[in-house]
Amino acid sequence: MTTDGASIEGNDWSIRVPASSANLGPGFDVLGMALTLHAEIGCGDAPEGAHVADEHHPATVAFRRAGGTGPVWVMSPIPMGRGLGFSGAMRVGGAAAASVQVEGCAALDDLEVRRRILQISAELEHHADNAAASLHGGVVAVADDTVTQVPLAFDPAVVVWIPEATTSTDRSRTNLADTVNRADAVFNISRVAMFVAACASGDASALRRATEDRLHQTERLAAVPSSAAALDAGLAAGAWAAWLSGSGPTVAMLCEPSRADELAAALPRSGQTKVLRIDHAGATVTATSAPG
Repeated sequence: MTTDGASIEGNDWSIRVPASSANLGPGFDVLGMALTLHAEIGCGDAPEGAHVADEHHPATVAFRRAGGTGPVWVMSPIPMGRGLGFSGAMRVGGAAAASVQVEGCAALDDLEVRRRILQISAELEHHADNAAASLHGGVVAVADDTVTQVPLAFDPAVVVWIPEATTSTDRSRTNLADTVNRADAVFNISRVAMFVAACASGDASALRRATEDRLHQTERLAAVPSSAAALDAGLAAGAWAAWLSGSGPTVAMLCEPSRADELAAALPRSGQTKVLRIDHAGATVTATSAPG
């Protein structure tokens, strides 16, 4: 869809795409949340403040895969390698830009186009949770190629704590066990079910337990003790819930919006904090200023 209702012609448009937080604790490769931290991806001449992406950039690779031609530009505040879905957002933005280039600005209103964008992005990502959240917005649950919006009876603040360190998702995955025992599987299934129910009913008091995990967080947090400390500090300061965002090292927390600044101030000074919200729009087409 077009975000501002403006008449858009030629290349005077871009794809506005949100960052994301994946897993949300127990929903490994299943749950994702779009965040109000946005990148812009477009094609043609780059506007002021943007850079032209090379052929190896994830936005360009997805753009080419989706049939796009010509240069691709990117303007993004989403940090790389920090667990906020940079590559997923870039791939969604690139594939969406190609779709708009080929089919026009109404392309993203077509469900089949959106399915194709997700298929391309998920194939390049090797999992769909980040890409699905960035494409559709809100909180999503993903099963193979099916995406379902999780209903939300509240609209919390999302406080993210971002350290200087980076994490490789691929390397992080190789440290996880190939098999899990039945008790741990049941534990995580119960937490995912509880999370979805809590979101739908507005039961914020259930979210702390609903974001517990036994499949990946313990191993990943052991490698980034500063993130483990930030997670504990957030819960101690009154966050509804806290989890390692994607493979980390960023930690994400939910809280009442009126307490977001207080929560952010309680987190370790060794990382940067951002107070965000859940993005409900997902990837959209918007007018772009003329190239600078």
